[in-house]
Amino acid sequence: MDLRTLAADALHDLGALAPDRAVTLTGPGGGPPGAAPVLGDEARLRQVMSNLIGNAIAHTPAGTPVRIGVGTHDALAVLELGDEGPGMTAEQAARVFDRFYRADTARGRTQTGGAGLRLSIAQSLVAAHHGRMEVHTSPGQGATFRILLPVHTDPLGD
Repeated sequence: MDLRTLAADALHDLGALAPDRAVTLTGPGGGPPGAAPVLGDEARLRQVMSNLIGNAIAHTPAGTPVRIGVGTHDALAVLELGDEGPGMTAEQAARVFDRFYRADTARGRTQTGGAGLRLSIAQSLVAAHHGRMEVHTSPGQGATFRILLPVHTDPLGD
């Protein structure tokens, strides 16, 4: 599959779930989007992206712009979701993929919080695809979550 499918669907999902947000589609870190072929379970990878979308909506103020990036970088397929929200401290970022970890619940716009499982589940699903997740963030600078998977190359062209 090509991660561009998930990126395009995430663009439409965010438009439907949070029409007050500007959403852009780029390549990893900016530039034009590109192909990102991977060998993977589309339903599980779609779940990962859904978790990232839910996280961005829950933990950033209404109207916060979001960027979806897709392509390859350093021989890896990359799918990322970045926001211009409040960001996290280094201590929060170090624990964000831990089960049941919730950063300061006051920073989100939801009243109910969550169980702290969304990102842990996402990381586990990505690891099952022989990949990894990263977060790049700092207070006041938003957060970008990156899914990095091995590029699938098929010498037969199938």
